Amino acid sequence: MILGASAAIVGCFSFLRKRALVGDAIAHSILPGVCLAFMVSGSKNPLYLIIGAFITGWLSLLLIDAITRTTKLKSDTAIGIILSVFFGVGILLLTSIQHSGNASQAGLDKFLFGKAASLTKDDVYIFGTIALILIAVVILFYKEFKLISFNPDYAKVIGLPVQFLEFMLATITVLAVAVGIQAVGVVLMAALLITPASGARFWTDKLSVMILIATAFGAISGFLGSYISYIAPSMPTGPWIVMCLSMLTIGSIWFAPRTGMLAKFRVQKENQRKILIENVLKLFYHLGEKDGTFKKQRSTSVLLASRDLRIKELNRGLHLLKKEHWLRKKGDNWLITQSGLNEAKRIIKLHRLWEMYLNQRLKLEPDHVHNDAEAIEHIITPELEKQLEKELNYPTKDPHESVIPYAE
Repeated sequence: MILGASAAIVGCFSFLRKRALVGDAIAHSILPGVCLAFMVSGSKNPLYLIIGAFITGWLSLLLIDAITRTTKLKSDTAIGIILSVFFGVGILLLTSIQHSGNASQAGLDKFLFGKAASLTKDDVYIFGTIALILIAVVILFYKEFKLISFNPDYAKVIGLPVQFLEFMLATITVLAVAVGIQAVGVVLMAALLITPASGARFWTDKLSVMILIATAFGAISGFLGSYISYIAPSMPTGPWIVMCLSMLTIGSIWFAPRTGMLAKFRVQKENQRKILIENVLKLFYHLGEKDGTFKKQRSTSVLLASRDLRIKELNRGLHLLKKEHWLRKKGDNWLITQSGLNEAKRIIKLHRLWEMYLNQRLKLEPDHVHNDAEAIEHIITPELEKQLEKELNYPTKDPHESVIPYAE
């Protein structure tokens, strides 16, 4: 839980700075550092291993930045190069250690896929201390980290030490990765760093709340992954932690109240319903404007002949308008009510005001403004409506000399 939570906190800033793959590069680059630390110290002391991991992790970051800055290669290419080279070196060193005959090397290969089930009390103390350091640094530099994550140029302008702040952020990222590989290993570490942040982003627009949600996701996944590994025979802990994280993130993608897929689908359906209703109301207004009477009954065939609508769409729109009491049905014909006529006038007014705006302010020809107005009329707010009226000096006719209806 400590590993998952601490990685999630740091991962929020990597996610917002669009440096998700950097965590993966650091994780793969840490393997040679772990191997070298073991070869130098001759023991699997977690403190020595973390120091070695930190050094090579930092070296990978410096090389990525150097390649991006001094060559024509882009950052994703530099990340791919460093990731594969360091990981390859790590595998070579790991193979060399395994053939060295050193009895202490048993279990070192667990860094590839994690060894959460075999963590010792000393490991927990060291990881807990590092997690507290990470949290303290984030709290201490929260406002500065927030600013360089969203607007580093502004941070430079107001005199913040951006290079130092980026150094601190990179340092805690490397530390978080170095600690996290103990749980899920080199291969899955990027998931522990980025997945909680990506899931939390769907629930809020505030960074502080995002960090809290991501921390909760990391801790819950750490608990659930460990528990499943405990109760199920031969189930690995690290992959199950990542599976739980993935389930939480997938749930966020679908069920988050404002930005989830279901919420967006619901909004899309509501917008389609609104557009259909307003288009059918406009149809009644145009027919009434042509006939000189708005209260005339209209048959379905007349409505279909007057606008390019499918019969299914038209019938749905008519019945929705009936529910709103904007239309009445008499036999097989339809009649617009007074409240429906008022709503139709409002829509027509917005359409023609926007046509006037495009014609007068953007100097578009009258025959080029209809389609744009057809699209924008459904989203003009009352505030924008008042602003348009005032700016256009309350026009009475649109560019086609059609009357702009105002509320009586």
